[in-house]
Amino acid sequence: MPTHVPAFIVTTLLLAMLPGASQALMIRQVLEGGRRALHGTLAGNASGFLLWSTAAAAGLSAVLLASPTAYALLRIAGGVVLMILGVKTLRTALTAGSARPLHEGGGRTGFVGGYLTGLSTNLGNPKAGVFAVSVLPQFVTSDGPVFLSTVALGALWALVSASWYALLTWAVGRGRALVSRPAVLRGLGVATGVVLLGLGAGVAAGV
Repeated sequence: MPTHVPAFIVTTLLLAMLPGASQALMIRQVLEGGRRALHGTLAGNASGFLLWSTAAAAGLSAVLLASPTAYALLRIAGGVVLMILGVKTLRTALTAGSARPLHEGGGRTGFVGGYLTGLSTNLGNPKAGVFAVSVLPQFVTSDGPVFLSTVALGALWALVSASWYALLTWAVGRGRALVSRPAVLRGLGVATGVVLLGLGAGVAAGV
């Protein structure tokens, strides 16, 4: 069974706390996606961690990441997804009426849309696959069912990350309620869109 669970929890928590695509995506959903879309994004992102860990346990992600072509295609696809989200966020922020909060615009996608967005963003991030292949196995012993142990760690990885993102979005939501002026919300939307565009370009370029 998995060993060093406390160390693994700390590792995955620190990884989730690092600024990146998932954090920017969660903030975007708080600003304009709606509660159902946010919940869907959290679930989709967690599902991506489960899929990466299961693929790592089966040896599939190692094969994928060992192929330069497959890795490049995955990286570029992930970058394109992030850039599309960035463009949509910028467009919503810049075209929203001055008297209308961003979340009342057309950005709501519902739970399914949020789930697919979270899942595609996670699976389009090769760094998650690298972690699943290179780091996650370090916390599994050779005694007992290695496959099940790896999947169990993947579930824990998903739970820790989802917990952090839930806390983050709650804090952002509280701040959003306190700072509800349309101009401020528009500025946050623009900043989030720019961050998503930059992250997408970086992922696609392999930076």
